[in-house]
Amino acid sequence: MNSPAKAALIVYDGDCVFCQNYVRFMRLRDTVGPVELIDARSGDPRVTGFQRQGYDLNEGMLFVFDGCVYHGDEAVNLLAILSSPSTLFGWLNRALLSSRTAARLIYPALKLGRRVTLRLRGRQLIPDDLGRSPDPGRDW
Repeated sequence: MNSPAKAALIVYDGDCVFCQNYVRFMRLRDTVGPVELIDARSGDPRVTGFQRQGYDLNEGMLFVFDGCVYHGDEAVNLLAILSSPSTLFGWLNRALLSSRTAARLIYPALKLGRRVTLRLRGRQLIPDDLGRSPDPGRDW
């Protein structure tokens, strides 16, 4: 008897070209089945729910898998472990980020790249749907 597919959900910044391409080029469906992608700027009520749980989406993307929420470097680490290495991107992703230590060390550079790119494109950080704006002193 086959077990039901595990639900997978990724919450990412749709205004970040790196984030968009990362979730687009991952071959996660090959290994975990259906994956729902949510742009954190889409107005989806689940985004507010995650923010109420204390997840800062400017500090990291979310990966929800098998009932657990992974944030930031933990999310990219697990995504790298679960993604298919069948493409060059998948192979590089797995080679670089499937080590917990490497993901922890590399993720701050990925966040900085996102912030710089948003600024160059004239985009703001993800607003806190709880009515608070991102701390202006922390934006960049």
